[in-house]
Amino acid sequence: MSTNRLSKQRLFAEMNDALRSFVTDMKINNRFQDVLLMTFSEFGRRVSQNASGGTDHCTANNMFLISGALKQKGLINPMPDLSDLREGDLRYQIDFKKVYATVLNKWLNADDAAILGNSFGQLDFI
Repeated sequence: MSTNRLSKQRLFAEMNDALRSFVTDMKINNRFQDVLLMTFSEFGRRVSQNASGGTDHCTANNMFLISGALKQKGLINPMPDLSDLREGDLRYQIDFKKVYATVLNKWLNADDAAILGNSFGQLDFI
């Protein structure tokens, strides 16, 4: 196994352990309903490897939301279709701005349209 792959596995394990500890602490202190943890990377990755064995930036990505107050748990959209790519990129099904608008409006009670400069609608996970 490559050093790069081992490094990524170590980083994911560290993130997993940190999130598990945080959620456990929030539950013990009866605050899990009051906290929304959201992770997002600014870019997705292509399906195919590039010439150096890595992957280039692409159009689709994933977001993780963790809270005891979520109305919808689990995936909020289907898994990507690896046979339906656009120029080698995954096709996203939910615009990240719609997720941001939902968090701003439903969690933070903020004017999402004013903050984002447009109205993107709301999802039902909060």
